[in-house]
Amino acid sequence: MTTARSRRILGDRLDRLHDTAPQAERAFLVAAEVKGHGGWSTPSSLDELAQLAETAGAAVVGRISQRLDNPNSAMYIGKGKVQEVVDERAASGYTLVIFDDELTPSQQRNLEELLKVKVIDRTALILDIFARRAQTREGRLQVELAQLEYLLPRLAGQWSHLERLGGGIGTRGPGETQIETDRRLIRDRISRLRAQIEDVRTHRALYRRRRERQGARVAALVGYTNAGKSTLMNALSGAGVLAEDRLFATLDPVTRRIHLPDGGQVLLTDTVGFIQKLPTALVAAFRATLEELSDAALLLHVVDITDANAAEQAEAVEETLTALGVAEKPRITVLNKVDRLQTPNGTPVASLNEVCDADSELEPRDDVVLVSAALRWGLDELREAIASAFAGTLNAEHAGNDAEGAAESAVAAHDRLAAS
Repeated sequence: MTTARSRRILGDRLDRLHDTAPQAERAFLVAAEVKGHGGWSTPSSLDELAQLAETAGAAVVGRISQRLDNPNSAMYIGKGKVQEVVDERAASGYTLVIFDDELTPSQQRNLEELLKVKVIDRTALILDIFARRAQTREGRLQVELAQLEYLLPRLAGQWSHLERLGGGIGTRGPGETQIETDRRLIRDRISRLRAQIEDVRTHRALYRRRRERQGARVAALVGYTNAGKSTLMNALSGAGVLAEDRLFATLDPVTRRIHLPDGGQVLLTDTVGFIQKLPTALVAAFRATLEELSDAALLLHVVDITDANAAEQAEAVEETLTALGVAEKPRITVLNKVDRLQTPNGTPVASLNEVCDADSELEPRDDVVLVSAALRWGLDELREAIASAFAGTLNAEHAGNDAEGAAESAVAAHDRLAAS
């Protein structure tokens, strides 16, 4: 067989083949700017939603937002805006619509009926990412519990096709019976999951009591997702924790021993990162993991100083800590990624001293430490601050209540230092 003929036959066969790899869902993003709701700007929140969608494997093909006095009870956004989303499909070819806020079950059903595509909200998207990321049995149990509790009130939509058959013989009963069967199965599974997670909590509580008897000192890393907590954990302890530049790279808690300048040791725990609009069900499901924070004597709040929304991210973390009942714990604010800043003349900073020299706003304090976890800048200063905190020289009330203010002042300095 000649080479030319071989190539022709191979080419014919390749032409008959098709790509069997799953195609990425094409996501269209929708947000509402509700009057009186401060905090994040709508564009920034949509930017973060786009990051979440891409983390879940979707390709973002468009976005839209609407200003509202109050969300529409039937469809969250107004009818006219829904029609705009419908019209966008021809141009963008979206196969999925993601809303930036949690939808009620009826809003979701109504929107899917009108848009003729799958509709999910930020909560479902975050749950999907957590399901992908969970590696340990504990993590998978907690994610499944959150998913089932989210799904339970939405089961009716799974059987809406029976409603379109109309009334009469052959359509009465089975649909409702199946819904009730599914609800019973899900409730049974939720009960079993809660029992298993309770076993996890009991095991963790025994471990924590053993640490207390041994006099172990415990600190915990907290912060917004992708603030660099895992990188900092690795830099301080050599833990080898997965650290990637993406949202929710790690879910499962890791505890490692670190050495302090005074010769002492501290157990440092890295927990799951927080995010704005963190689903309540997820916080409840991850109670066994997040209880690690309640036993920590000191919190290290890691802030990505290079993020334009650093102040809002810090506030979201503070709100979550308040919800968990640990907001009054002593706090050290760790301003991370300072190596990405630039001097006023536009050149990258070359050292931690250059960062401080460029702007007095960034002078470290007992409760505020500047670091670059990636380049290991400021680690000795951080260890000193941790040692001082455990020695009792750090004022607990000041550390707990001024964390957000410290982050905001640092962000103001960042705005002057960062490149335009």
